Amino acid sequence: MMKDLLEYIAKNLVDKPDEVSIDEVERDGVVTLTLRVASEDMGKVIGRQGRIVREIRTILKTVGQRYGKKVMVVIAE
Repeated sequence: MMKDLLEYIAKNLVDKPDEVSIDEVERDGVVTLTLRVASEDMGKVIGRQGRIVREIRTILKTVGQRYGKKVMVVIAE
């Protein structure tokens, strides 16, 4: 659910949607989503001063709260 949402958001932000990949790990009610994108798309996902990634994290945390889970989004380099 949350992985699909992150994938949808990321693929619509980047120029190379085929290179978007997400790893999902759940431990003790905490879901960690690790997002990987092409190196040239990194800036589009992070945004100026981290604004876009901050908003992505806010959206996913809100969705996670509805399901009683904590969600962490990590951008892998």
